Amino acid sequence: MKYLLHALILFLFAGTASAQDNPAIYSWLQNTTETGSYYMAGNSTEIENNILVNCQQVAFSDDYAYVTTTGVPSYPTGPFQDGNPSQAADQEAIYQFPLFPQENEGTPIETNAGSIGIFINGVSLYDYRDGVAWNPETNALCGGPGNPPCPGGMGTAQAWNRDAIPAELPGFDCAKGHPAMGNYHHHQNPSAFNLDITVVSDVCDLYAADGLYAIDENSHSPLVGFAYDGFPIYGAYGFANADGTGGITRIKSGYSLRNITERTEYADGTDVDNGPDVDNTYYLGYFREDYEYIDNGADDYLDEHNGRFCVTPEYPEGIYAYFCTVDENWNSSYPYAVGPTFYGQAENRSVASINEEVTIYDGSNAIATLTKATSVNIFPNPSSEIIAIQVEELVTENLQVALFDLKGRQVATHAITAGSTIAYFDVQTLYAGTYIVVITGKEFTYSEEIIIHR
Repeated sequence: MKYLLHALILFLFAGTASAQDNPAIYSWLQNTTETGSYYMAGNSTEIENNILVNCQQVAFSDDYAYVTTTGVPSYPTGPFQDGNPSQAADQEAIYQFPLFPQENEGTPIETNAGSIGIFINGVSLYDYRDGVAWNPETNALCGGPGNPPCPGGMGTAQAWNRDAIPAELPGFDCAKGHPAMGNYHHHQNPSAFNLDITVVSDVCDLYAADGLYAIDENSHSPLVGFAYDGFPIYGAYGFANADGTGGITRIKSGYSLRNITERTEYADGTDVDNGPDVDNTYYLGYFREDYEYIDNGADDYLDEHNGRFCVTPEYPEGIYAYFCTVDENWNSSYPYAVGPTFYGQAENRSVASINEEVTIYDGSNAIATLTKATSVNIFPNPSSEIIAIQVEELVTENLQVALFDLKGRQVATHAITAGSTIAYFDVQTLYAGTYIVVITGKEFTYSEEIIIHR
């Protein structure tokens, strides 16, 4: 019955939505003027990369949306404190997403190494893996930098595959991303480490960076991307009940760590080549196969693909949607976004060119989503050195941020670029006293007093 209902609502959605009303067209962050920046380890000054950020063009046909992007975000990338020599580079990419994605009724398609989805700023989503696994023949790690190749070569599935999120923690920047040979990507929820309730990385203390959006426990998370099967990806919070009722709650992973001390078989009882025993080095959660899926049955728990069929703000008729799962401390929770299998009919969405007649979508006519109810956090206040202005949601338009004295004189300006969340004012040269921060957008104005002291 559940799957018949899914199919019926998908049919209704496909039949009633006009092209430009489709979130797969209008949700992308477009930009043709702003360029990005990055940090190098040991240097807290941003370095311009002169690469356009976000997406440069969105086009659509009757069946597909085509997104042209550099793959570089508007928030600063880096530093990568694990010795990664790469930086975010222009991917010159075009992606083709179905406007009306379909459930895969056959054998589920496993997520793969490399990109499995695209965030709305054009940045790639990778799954849990980092290319490192356990070689039972040598009883040692294989694959990845510094390790010998795995049996069968690169990309060959092994019995025990390392989870990138805990294993590569030192190599993620403040936005929880890093590059692979220039392809900057996230494996997990793209909200900055320093916005988590419990902060597990100090990288944000060293560099003024942020992420794609800020988690807000009181609001349904924004649509942050699309998986390679075409279904949308949301942030960490959603409606408690799949029908859109019940208030807002954290949407939870259905996976949990197994109760094992030896790695000899999978959760379903399949006998496999032995991995290392669980210890301080190869702790529980070091490998993806340390997890098992348990069907909780509650609406706020996700299925084995890390999604559910539900109502969302963009899909009031209902849609299958993935969620970027986090735990109660907002730390990333396996399987993080999509996987280990897709719900829908997935394929590589990267194409070399657009080979059909399309209409160019004019993103400048998109409706601004920020309102006067938007939450803004200005800190520290009072301050004597730096004032940070953080918008606590997804910023879909460039915002102007100005600092005024009480006589109405503008003393400083900054901008929060779409796809980032934060701006800073250096106030060390200003006189002590009261000032006013004013943030303006198309349909959004916010002001707040701050105190500068000496």
